[in-house]
Amino acid sequence: MPRSAIATEFVDYVLPAEQLPAKLLEYVNKPLGARPRREVAESASQPAHALQKIFTLIRTQTGHDFSFYKRNTVFRRIERRMNSHQIQEFTHYVRFLQETPSEVEALFKELLIGVTKFFRDKEAFDLLKVRLLPVLRAKPADSVVRVWAPGCSTGEEAYSLAMTLLEALDGIDPTRHLKIQIFATDINNEGIDFARAGLYPANIEADVSPARLERFFQKTDGHYLIRKEVRDLVIFALHNLNKDAPFTRLDLVCCRNLLIYLSAELQKNIIPIFHYALNPNGLLFLGRPRTSPGFRIFFSPWT
Repeated sequence: MPRSAIATEFVDYVLPAEQLPAKLLEYVNKPLGARPRREVAESASQPAHALQKIFTLIRTQTGHDFSFYKRNTVFRRIERRMNSHQIQEFTHYVRFLQETPSEVEALFKELLIGVTKFFRDKEAFDLLKVRLLPVLRAKPADSVVRVWAPGCSTGEEAYSLAMTLLEALDGIDPTRHLKIQIFATDINNEGIDFARAGLYPANIEADVSPARLERFFQKTDGHYLIRKEVRDLVIFALHNLNKDAPFTRLDLVCCRNLLIYLSAELQKNIIPIFHYALNPNGLLFLGRPRTSPGFRIFFSPWT
């Protein structure tokens, strides 16, 4: 478990066990951590130009623009980094970023969406399996079922899609020889490398049924390794949804976690991209219900 967490690089400290209690006490006793989050956000919002400086620093060093992320999300992540360095003033943190390129990289990783798990919202995946059946039955024999999962993080969602598709194919005539191709993309190189390895901690047992663990994983040294026949279905690649060309001729687009962190303006730009990428009657698989009018213009809800 510790090795898996360290490999994601989504951690603040890597310390020997005997040093962890003191570091935790130091963290919770910091003055900034005691301030209400709303107060931090309000004080941070006063110098708007300072926030733009942060976006510029990140964009210059990494090539990625976070100015379209929801402000509350950005402030929460900045607050975590400020806490890590015991910095109480927003403008002081900007100066620290200007003087410390490694902190710009650390903040970039902090802003990445790393919250994911296998079969998040199991009922939704059960419904997806049902909705996939007519799509699969309509595919010509020997054709490829093409799927795109942008914002794939460390791969749990992409592999959940692969398993769901394999289970759905159990209900399709095997002589039709349908193939599965999943493009799982993200802007986080470390997350992509972790996902490609397909090695996950034993605590995924809380999210993956025993039957799926038996069929799709192999137990190794206290971890679960995605079986090769499942890993081979997924192509992990670096891709920026906001500026790179989309994949096309898709039967399914799955974007269940990323959109909730993006501003309404950026969501409005992304909706037509998904519509363009999908085949007629293709499926868009999202997380929580969307209220943006753009979704109703381009898509019909399925229940």
